[in-house]
Amino acid sequence: MGAAMNRKPTNSRLVYSTDSEPEAAASAPAPAYPSAAQQTARIWRDSKRRRGKTVTVVGGLQHDPATFEALLKKLKQQCGAGGTFKDGELEIQGDHRERVAAALAAMGYKIKHVGG
Repeated sequence: MGAAMNRKPTNSRLVYSTDSEPEAAASAPAPAYPSAAQQTARIWRDSKRRRGKTVTVVGGLQHDPATFEALLKKLKQQCGAGGTFKDGELEIQGDHRERVAAALAAMGYKIKHVGG
């Protein structure tokens, strides 16, 4: 009976491994994003699906999520308003199209106003 207690269970699952397989998958090259000078920022005002609240939306940019978050932080500070990053677009609370356009132009982006 003592030998039966020392046996390993056959249905055990691996909890930790020192294999380097996960690192190999993580070392895939990151996709290259165009620079600010090569991108056109599309800016428009929107209030649909927001209970009538107006937001300034910036779309058409291609960056990694960390760059989007840094850009959103700069724009929120420039406008003195809140905002979020949703569905690949930056949303700034309120109508700040001119301020956002000036800030993005200063960063090197081409600007295109969309809508009226």
